[in-house]
Amino acid sequence: MQTNTTHADEADGHDRLSRAQQEFAPEVVYLNTASLGLPPRRSLDALRAAENEWRRGTASPSAYDRPLAEARAAYAGLVGVDPSSVAVGSQVSAFVGLVAASLPEGSEVLTAAGEFTSVVFPFHAQTPRGVRVREVPLEALAEEVTSRTSLVAVAAVQSADGRVADLGALRTACEATGARVLLDTTQATGWLPVDASRYAYTVNGGYKWLLAPRGTCFFTVGAECMDGLTPHSAGWFAGEERWESLYGAPLRLAKDARRFDVSPVWHAWVGQAGSLELLAEVGTDVLHAHAVGLADRFRAAVGLPYGDSAIVSTAVRPDTARELERAGVVGSTRAGRLRLAFHLYNTESDADRAAEVVAGRLVREE
Repeated sequence: MQTNTTHADEADGHDRLSRAQQEFAPEVVYLNTASLGLPPRRSLDALRAAENEWRRGTASPSAYDRPLAEARAAYAGLVGVDPSSVAVGSQVSAFVGLVAASLPEGSEVLTAAGEFTSVVFPFHAQTPRGVRVREVPLEALAEEVTSRTSLVAVAAVQSADGRVADLGALRTACEATGARVLLDTTQATGWLPVDASRYAYTVNGGYKWLLAPRGTCFFTVGAECMDGLTPHSAGWFAGEERWESLYGAPLRLAKDARRFDVSPVWHAWVGQAGSLELLAEVGTDVLHAHAVGLADRFRAAVGLPYGDSAIVSTAVRPDTARELERAGVVGSTRAGRLRLAFHLYNTESDADRAAEVVAGRLVREE
């Protein structure tokens, strides 16, 4: 009976994925979601409607609150928290900076060597106050957590090469020492299941795996951390009643995580709402199995070992990027290596086409 249920679930997941894929129309083999995601049809339709209202003079600023609220709720459901724990803005580094500024003088921040700079620059900017940033290899992150560590700042999935952090080991180490975790999920949420409730802070830029126009960002804050952050960027949108917080004192901020909201890039949120709706319809488990499955299909075809990431990073011959472009395959180069990213709109034929070009072009690394 269990087997039949499993088969039925797999068939249902395949149907949901197939319906979602019909909303995309790339004209190339697009394997560059780690740089920029593609928009589904529903998001483009919503954006065009919003732009037409703007053109006609019939747009209302307050009407943009609705898609933003929908996106906040959808994102909260995707990462397992209540919407009251989610703040919104436009850039990862702005929210990381908020956390960095809250650290006591002399705090130690532990991070992974080669981490994306938006995750670590805000902490380095605090070094005049005595904040110390210590970098260690990603694989050693959990074992390097000590009683001196105030915060671990790391990406769930590394931008440069797609390595997935051992989050279970990291949580165990931090629980033993009392260190908090700021987890960047920009390269994870959308294909990798993430439970944001298990971390003090998480941050996510929406224009990659969440398929939004550039200009959306999510920040989750644990209840025990909320009052320890000063809302340095507080403006009218962070007000308890935002359309009654446009002028003058006293300070009247939202009581939940909305106090950290930054005035939104309106049209970006129009696009984000539809994309999150689509991702929720497919389901993270289906997205994860699909993306990693395609990545492993590519790995096997070019002679790489199976992995646990939707991102494939490998050293290739210098002419490979040109050959991929000629074949209509879009990827990227990061840290001197080819980086390909597989998401919901990709297919087995995409993986096979990329493999045809890359096979035989791998460079052995010492």
